[in-house]
Amino acid sequence: MKRLKCYTIIGIIFVILTGTLFHFLYDWTNKNFIVGLFTPINESVWEHMKLLFFPMLLYSFIMILNLKADYPCITSSLCFGILIGTLLIPIFFYAYTFILGKNTLFFDILIFVLSSIIAFFTAYKFTLSCKLQPYTFLLCFLVGVLFICFVVFTLYPPHLKIFADPTDSTVSTTSTF
Repeated sequence: MKRLKCYTIIGIIFVILTGTLFHFLYDWTNKNFIVGLFTPINESVWEHMKLLFFPMLLYSFIMILNLKADYPCITSSLCFGILIGTLLIPIFFYAYTFILGKNTLFFDILIFVLSSIIAFFTAYKFTLSCKLQPYTFLLCFLVGVLFICFVVFTLYPPHLKIFADPTDSTVSTTSTF
């Protein structure tokens, strides 16, 4: 259990640091097409969900490779954590902006950090309880669907608020990618 706890804490730190770097990576790479598939290409809520999803997915592979023998339920638990953490970002964002009537950088950062902590804490608890083990295939499938959605909707964003770049004065959700 100590080893799992250590990996979990390192995972939280990894996702927060990597996600923070991912926020700037698209611009730093001169708007590289491939980089844009995995990092935010604009300031939309959807694109910011990538900040948690892809770093946690990457770190989950490391955890599964190193801990699967001791924790057979880790795959389902991490997939659930990825889904919960990623989905909490828009939930928290729209909840606080509804209450305040605007968004602020402080709360945006806090949402990312809090979502990362909740994602790993949830994965940790379910790894120990094994309650999600029967749903491993479904949870992995849903993570795969979300992965595909990130790629497709980066290229062809639907005309919905979650995909809109609030810094874009034309209010178009069409990708400049």
